[in-house]
Amino acid sequence: MEFVVISLLNGISYGLLLFMLASGLTLIFSMMGVLNFAHASFYMIGAYVAYQISTWLDELLPGTGYWIALVVAPLVVGAIGAVVERYGLRRVHRWGHVPELLFTFGLSFIVVELVQIIWGRAAVPYQVPPALGGSLFIVYSTHFPAYRGFMMLVAALMLFAIWLMLTRTRIGLVIQAALTHPETVEALGHNVPRVFMLTFGGGTALAGLAGVIGGNAYVTEPSMAALVGSIIFVVVVVGGMGSLGGAFIASLLIGLMQTFAIGIDWTTLSLLRSIGLQAGPDTPLYSLWSLKLSQVAPVLPYLLLVLILIFRPKGLMGTREN
Repeated sequence: MEFVVISLLNGISYGLLLFMLASGLTLIFSMMGVLNFAHASFYMIGAYVAYQISTWLDELLPGTGYWIALVVAPLVVGAIGAVVERYGLRRVHRWGHVPELLFTFGLSFIVVELVQIIWGRAAVPYQVPPALGGSLFIVYSTHFPAYRGFMMLVAALMLFAIWLMLTRTRIGLVIQAALTHPETVEALGHNVPRVFMLTFGGGTALAGLAGVIGGNAYVTEPSMAALVGSIIFVVVVVGGMGSLGGAFIASLLIGLMQTFAIGIDWTTLSLLRSIGLQAGPDTPLYSLWSLKLSQVAPVLPYLLLVLILIFRPKGLMGTREN
């Protein structure tokens, strides 16, 4: 029972971190139709900027660096994203989606090289703030970290804020209308290119926020964007392209699936033996059957992606075919 409860909590916290990343990508795609391949790079920038701000400010005002970085770093990343849209993405938008994909794909490599030039190739010591370094509560004999609870709280607040903005504010209505009826929105006096720039900047700011939260919970290094980038696209496709609700469900599903799989030592061989079938080393595919579920856990999200594309191409809650 302890394993189930702890895995459930860890899976939800990891899934919510995935949602923090996927929400920005989903927002950009649903409002602009742009699939941003460099989205995970903005996540990495957020982590490094937060590390640098924390390092500088903790020397002046110990204990305050992280909390200031939590606010400032997403704004910095959002500003960078707005500049990228205004002076880069907007210029290639007229040529269609393929140039947009190639532009963001190339941008992701540029960001990695710049990060390595500035901060080096090794991981940086971006630490959890001392105020959140203890345990939040104890489940049986296991301490649940306070920082994971903080991650879950921030992700929940972010989800509520996005929903509130898109459904209950004038800004959200303008953003949604600008995608489907840009001429009408412009005739009403709104600057549609500026709306798209702010949308792209807002989406990258969400990725930066995820970097601030996840960078010290895991590892802040130049390969961190590559490690989560592919998973984020799995989340977006499984949930349904452009669906925030689908991204939320898919994030939790993949987070729980991977967390439980990592802690389970079941093998196909053990299941065969449990039903009375025997397989020895000379049996064909013996090495494949002896693989533990924990060993194939990284592959499970991609297996889910393939199944979704086969049986439900529009995703769990999507409205368009992928």
